[in-house]
Amino acid sequence: MLDERTGRTKFRLRTVDPSPALAPFVHYHWIVSWDLTEPFTQQVIPHPNVHVVFSAADALVHGVLRGRFSRRLTGRGQVLGVRFHPGGFRPWLGRRVADLTDRTLPVADWLGVADTQKPIACAPDDDAMVAAAEALLLPRLPAPDPAVTQVRDLVGLILDDLALTRVDLLSAASGLSVRALQRLFNEYVGVGPKWVIRRHRMHEAAARADAGGPVDWAALAAELGYSDQAHFTREFTAAIGTSPARYRLRA
Repeated sequence: MLDERTGRTKFRLRTVDPSPALAPFVHYHWIVSWDLTEPFTQQVIPHPNVHVVFSAADALVHGVLRGRFSRRLTGRGQVLGVRFHPGGFRPWLGRRVADLTDRTLPVADWLGVADTQKPIACAPDDDAMVAAAEALLLPRLPAPDPAVTQVRDLVGLILDDLALTRVDLLSAASGLSVRALQRLFNEYVGVGPKWVIRRHRMHEAAARADAGGPVDWAALAAELGYSDQAHFTREFTAAIGTSPARYRLRA
C-alpha cells in the first residue's frame, strides 16, 4: 500500500486469520471500511497473491496484478478480501494461475454460484463478513497439494533474504533448476520468480521510504542488488509512479 499513513486516515483496515482448515491456502482475510465526505484514491503495489474480493457491487477473483492497483473510495462502504498464499489458489482454480494474471474472474463463474457478494459485503460486522466468506469456501476445500507448501517456502526464501536478487541465486538456494522454478511459479503463483524478486525489492524500497527516516538511495540500491542508483531509480519510478526522492517527500 503506497502512502500508507495517508490511507490509514481515510479508511479502516483489519486483517483476520483464517480458520485452520483454510490456513494452508489462505494467508488472511482483510476488511476495508470507510466513511468519507470526499472521494479518496488508494494505490497499491500488489504482492504475488490472488485475492477474492466481495463488495456490495460485485464479487471478483483478482489474479496477480503486475502494475499498480488503484481503488477510488467514495461515500460509505466496506469490502472483504480473502488473500491467498502465493501458490495457494492453484488447487481452487484447477488450472495454472498464470491464466488469471492481470485479470479478474467473477466469483459466480469460478464457483458456479450467483449473488455471492451481498451476504458477505453487506453483513453487519467484520466477524459476520468473515464467517460468511468462510461458509462459502469451506464446503469447496480442495485436497492438500504439496506443491503449495513448496511454493510458499520458495517465496519465503525471497522475502527473507534480500541477497537473493537473481533467479540463479534462488536456484542455488532451493536446489531447483531455473527452468523448474519458472514452470512452478507460472503454474502456482501466476508470475515468474524474477518478477517476484523484483517486486519484493520495490516493496522493500517503498517501506524504507515510508519509515520516515533519511534514506541513502545509493546504498539501498546496492543492498537490493541494482547495478547502480540510476538503474534503481528507473525501476522504482516505473513501479511506483514517481521517483524515490519524490515518493519519500510525499510519504
